[in-house]
Amino acid sequence: MSSTHHRRDVSAAAGAGTTGGLRGVIAGGITGGIEICITFPTEFVKTQLQLDEGSSRRGEARKYNGVIDCVKKTVKSRGVSGLYRGLSVLLYGSIPKSGVRFGAFEELKKYAVDERGQLNTKTRLLCGLGAGVAEAIFAVTPMETVKVKFIHDQRLAKPNYHGFFHGVRHIIRTEGCIRGTYQGLTATMLKQGSNQAIRFFVMETLKEKYRHYTLKGPNDPVPILITGVFGLTAGAASVFGNTPLDVVKTRMQSLEASKYKNTFDCAVQIMRNEGPLAFYKGTVPRLGRVCADVAITFMIYDKFIEAFNRVWPNK
Repeated sequence: MSSTHHRRDVSAAAGAGTTGGLRGVIAGGITGGIEICITFPTEFVKTQLQLDEGSSRRGEARKYNGVIDCVKKTVKSRGVSGLYRGLSVLLYGSIPKSGVRFGAFEELKKYAVDERGQLNTKTRLLCGLGAGVAEAIFAVTPMETVKVKFIHDQRLAKPNYHGFFHGVRHIIRTEGCIRGTYQGLTATMLKQGSNQAIRFFVMETLKEKYRHYTLKGPNDPVPILITGVFGLTAGAASVFGNTPLDVVKTRMQSLEASKYKNTFDCAVQIMRNEGPLAFYKGTVPRLGRVCADVAITFMIYDKFIEAFNRVWPNK
């Protein structure tokens, strides 16, 4: 029981016990909204750099010469608000994304725990992978597809989208519901699955090691600043582990995705036309966003769950 409670408090996917999934969804949605508002400009810059297909190999100049240049040009042409283009998409999608992730993890956990109600390293990785794939299918892919199209639309001389709902209607009308909102599903499943597996493994391992070396019990809370440091580490591990998948996903969800036959063809074209380093475009801004994302999520989410446990006890 203590191990289950431990994982509920420390994992962004194992957000609640089997009788408290709703608490996890609510706490995760609130935490996600706060985190997105803080870190979205880095997500915007990361996406812009990944969409910048200029390559010295082909003799073409890139639109941006790095993170700072992208920020300067965006602010100059669109104002500071330009760095928040596409934010509404992520805000609208944060609660269902959290709900699918938490629900999938808890359902998988019921079948994966041992006789003591605990997950080992292998089953934790598999449950995290399953939760990531589930959220990719039911929440992340349509949310990310629309977000990338919004950001890509801003690169045009005359943007076509005038607000979230107008943009969504335009996408569905011109590209169809499934085609327009489910581009890059395979790449997104790979990205989200590996994201969750890596983060859960690193975060859980670091917290277990901390409790071991400080002689704490398996259910003792980890100080919030230590949790933040562990979150930064887990976030960095996931960035270096799957940024190539994130680049392919972004290209597959862009306004020019039709030039790729499928996810594999997209990866082949990137390698052929831009070279292997192109798979790590946007690593720096993504590193900043993801590290902050994971650290903030774990730190804030723990506190929300602690508060919920006081006023909304688990039965």
